[in-house]
Amino acid sequence: MKKLTALLFAALIGTTAQAADYKIDTSGAHAFVQFRIKHLGYSWLYGRFDKFDGTFSYDEENPQSSSVEVKIDTTSLDSNHAERDKHLRGSDFLDVAKFPTATFKSTGFKPLGDGKAELTGDLTLRGVTKAITIDVTNIGGGKDPWGGERQGFSGTTEFKLKDFGIDYDLGPASQTVEMILDVEGVKI
Repeated sequence: MKKLTALLFAALIGTTAQAADYKIDTSGAHAFVQFRIKHLGYSWLYGRFDKFDGTFSYDEENPQSSSVEVKIDTTSLDSNHAERDKHLRGSDFLDVAKFPTATFKSTGFKPLGDGKAELTGDLTLRGVTKAITIDVTNIGGGKDPWGGERQGFSGTTEFKLKDFGIDYDLGPASQTVEMILDVEGVKI
């Protein structure tokens, strides 16, 4: 009886799903960190960060145990306008000479159903660390044509520029920046 119990226990442990670790696929350009902010309240100004990397852990059976870490090279900011990029990288905004890196490290993942979730974590930008919440949608996952496994998510968040020490006056309609995050991870 002890042998049977041990075999059943081993079989159960062997079939228990575990979190899978993924590297964000930046080399294949299947991930994006973008932002938008209102320009004078008349239109949207979009930009992105071209260089970033990170990892995440995701378990479909136990999604609340998921975690994410991302590191962004703030010097790689690109808003499709060289003079504006120079200003945004300068001391009025990101001050990339002093703060060339921004980071995000998750502290929680709350599934909401239908592939939706809230990802909470600490964003460090311009030397200031604040808790933020990212609204997440699981886009999908599974095997890829090259024998690997992938998982994809999309997320959005917004925060006030002043929360991260950016006090440059862009007018009342331009106090909040929205981040749009799309990541596809390759299982490692």
